[in-house]
Amino acid sequence: MAFLHKTRPSLPRLISDTCRAALFSVIVLAPGGLAASPITQTLTDAQLRGSATFRFLGMPIYEAKLYTPQGSALNWTKDFALQLTYRKSLKQKALVESTLDEMARQGNPAPTQARLQKCFQAVSKGDSYIAISEGPNKVGFWRNGQKTCTLSYPGAKSAFMSIFLGDNTRSGSFTRQLKGG
Repeated sequence: MAFLHKTRPSLPRLISDTCRAALFSVIVLAPGGLAASPITQTLTDAQLRGSATFRFLGMPIYEAKLYTPQGSALNWTKDFALQLTYRKSLKQKALVESTLDEMARQGNPAPTQARLQKCFQAVSKGDSYIAISEGPNKVGFWRNGQKTCTLSYPGAKSAFMSIFLGDNTRSGSFTRQLKGG
C-alpha cells in the first residue's frame, strides 16, 4: 500500500469508499438480509423464540421460526409472528387445502377457500411466508416480504396459529422445539 500512496495517493481512499458503498448496498437491498422485515416493522421488540423443521415422511417441508416480544415464552394474549421458509416447492392448492384441513381437524373456525387463495400463492424452495397476529381476530400474511392479505374474523389468530403452535398439532416435538422448549 505504501507504493500506492507514492504513485496515486487517492487510490486507497477510492477503494475504501467503493467497498463502503458496496457493503451499504448489500445490507440495504439484500432480500431477507439486515433490512427491516415485516416482523420488526409490525411487532415491537420481536425476538426469535424458537425454530424447528417440519418434516413429512422424513422429508423437510419448511423451516419455522417463532418471534415473540423480547423472545419470551409464547403468550396467546400477546401478538407474535411465525415465519415459514419452504424447503420444497408446493402448489397453491396444496397450501390452501392443507391449511383448511388442519383448521377443520382441530375444530377451529376457518375462512373460505377463496379467501385463503388470495393469501397463499404457490411456493418454491427458499420462499418465505410470515404470519403476524394483530390481536385475537386478525392475522396478516407476507410472502417474501410483500403483504398478501389479512385474515379478519373472530378467533382468526388462534385458528391459524394453532396449526403450528396449538395443543393438537401434527407433531408435538416440532411444536415444542418451535416454542423454544
